[in-house]
Amino acid sequence: MACKLHLILYSCIVVLCTCCFHDKDGKAHSVGAEVRMIEQLDSLLEADPTRALSRMDSLLPHLTDSVLYYRGIVFKAKAYMLMSQPDHADRMLKMAGRFCQASKQDKDVLALQASVYNMEGNQLARQTKFDSARVKFLKAYHLYTENGGGIRRFNIMLNLADAYLREGYYDKASLWYHNSLAFADSLRLPEAQCFSAYYGLGQVYMELRDFTQCDAYYDRAGKFFESMKPFEKHIYLNNRGNSYYFRQDYKTALKYFRRSLAYVSLHPEMEYERNLTMVNMGEVFLLMNQTDSASYYLSRCYKFFQKVDNNSALYYIDTQLIELALKEGNLPLARKRLDEAVVPRFVEPNMVHIRNRYLQHYFEESKDFRQAYYYQRENSRIDDSIRSERIKMRAQEAALRFQRDSTPMHKEILIQQAENKVLLLHEWLYVGGLIILLLIVAAGTWLIYRKRKRSMEELKMRMAITSLRLKNIRNRISPHFVFNVLSREISSLKDKESNMHLHELIKLIRRNLELTESMTVTLADELDFVRTYIGLEERVLQPDFEMHINISPSVDPEKVEIPVMLLQIPVENAVKHALVDKEGKRILWIEVKDCREYIEAVVRDNGGGFRVSTGSYGTGTGMKVLAQTIQLLNSYNRNPIIMTINNVKIEGREETGCEVKFVIPVDYSYLLRRIKRTNLWRRFTERLSLMTKKVQ
Repeated sequence: MACKLHLILYSCIVVLCTCCFHDKDGKAHSVGAEVRMIEQLDSLLEADPTRALSRMDSLLPHLTDSVLYYRGIVFKAKAYMLMSQPDHADRMLKMAGRFCQASKQDKDVLALQASVYNMEGNQLARQTKFDSARVKFLKAYHLYTENGGGIRRFNIMLNLADAYLREGYYDKASLWYHNSLAFADSLRLPEAQCFSAYYGLGQVYMELRDFTQCDAYYDRAGKFFESMKPFEKHIYLNNRGNSYYFRQDYKTALKYFRRSLAYVSLHPEMEYERNLTMVNMGEVFLLMNQTDSASYYLSRCYKFFQKVDNNSALYYIDTQLIELALKEGNLPLARKRLDEAVVPRFVEPNMVHIRNRYLQHYFEESKDFRQAYYYQRENSRIDDSIRSERIKMRAQEAALRFQRDSTPMHKEILIQQAENKVLLLHEWLYVGGLIILLLIVAAGTWLIYRKRKRSMEELKMRMAITSLRLKNIRNRISPHFVFNVLSREISSLKDKESNMHLHELIKLIRRNLELTESMTVTLADELDFVRTYIGLEERVLQPDFEMHINISPSVDPEKVEIPVMLLQIPVENAVKHALVDKEGKRILWIEVKDCREYIEAVVRDNGGGFRVSTGSYGTGTGMKVLAQTIQLLNSYNRNPIIMTINNVKIEGREETGCEVKFVIPVDYSYLLRRIKRTNLWRRFTERLSLMTKKVQ
């Protein structure tokens, strides 16, 4: 499936200005009430940038320190960016940049310069100029590394990872995310401050279509959803929706996009995020063939991205509008939109994949199959590239894991060398201690051995006593005696229908007891057992229950042998876990087909398919016993019995069911190894005689 546009989902994960200044030891110190005011406004900025900007405008004239003043200017740039006013943000950053270049490069000015680089990187990322953004982030990272950055350095690492991710360098993105987590460990940051790295890794694995790892990281980040800031909640919901989009689970994706849209609608300043969510919703509606809803959302957000001059978003929306025209059957409109579409300087691989898919559809509708084949081949190449990235990513993770493991190993080697030097100086002490330790271990081992031996003897004695007691109980009351007494007592009851059901129950129990002593049973006996069981369960399954048993004419149920309980256990599971609680028509199929070299037996229901947990509880041992029995028999046969369990679509009904299928070879042997060797020798002699006849 083609990739989905994410636009700039992480561009807001930034530390745009420092909160305090530092001395040579890296310790923060106050520079007055103005610093405390800026710190308070910084915490207000994420929730209400308009209000924070207004307060900063009233504070700026009172800031006497020049560095502190330009910190306020960078603060305003951040507010303008969050309010989707990039021109004002750029103007503020240029003012702060000129001040940094003209000032003495002390620690405070360098910290301010790093925050300017960081902000400029985010501005470029919003314009999809990821290579330029990455250069700015690296400059900020080096400044924070040289002058002490702490949490700001951690956030810059996240921005770098995001830039690599947007460019399609998934291995480098993963490396920076993992490095940021390692750095967070060194800072002893709580896990609640690392969720942005978790959903960043979730996005990496989403791009690589490894949804198991993707969900693991998103679930880990989702634990801290309530503590996220507004734009972080939007990022989480939007990315989580995209992960289900990749799986073509559009209903679940739409659920997350609706939550995101509802949330950002509560924050009028989050105009960029609101329109981004509408783009994603428009595509999901398009893929669900709800063209009216798709047209509504795409047309609403088009003007906004025109206003902010985001050609990447316009390119993506134009792509959707081309497909929308094709779905509406308007080929001339699709051709017009293709001719007028915006072409940005940089196009993400995801958007190229989507564009190629829709262009393939367009040329198919235009009967230009040569061009359609070209775009189909291009998408195949991109898919191969993604698979290659997945392999490279796993190799990179293995190397990173080895590097992390080798560092403590190197430390252990150095420690061991030091210990060896001490050992040479005090050898007699270690030797004496070792001898004492060995004596203690030997004595302890002997005591444990004696204790275990006594325990085993006591256990054998108890098992023997228990066995004798069980034999005594069996001798006192025979199961057949119990069945005879029950039959006599049931015959004295007047309710004939109840008598019939109780007789069937006794028959079922007696037959089950007989089958436990046997490894195989004929198909006729197994079907008789199943019919008896269904007859007892009909009260629960009626009135909307049907059972269909179809046996191929060439199959003789009296001669075909199958493992005991082969059909009984799947039928019981179908009734207990699928059909009993199902509303509407309940249907059970049992089919046995003759496929020449093997017999195929199928048990199928329309109970909704296999589920990990159901409302009906059981021990779960039935299928385990059956699987172990087949595994044991297969070890004595060249051609094994194959058992498969699948969810299938029911023909003629818009329902899903569970199907248990057994493929039984015609020459399957149910004998043990010693007897099986005799059969093999007999087969060998028969084949040898047949070959001799052919030669003669």
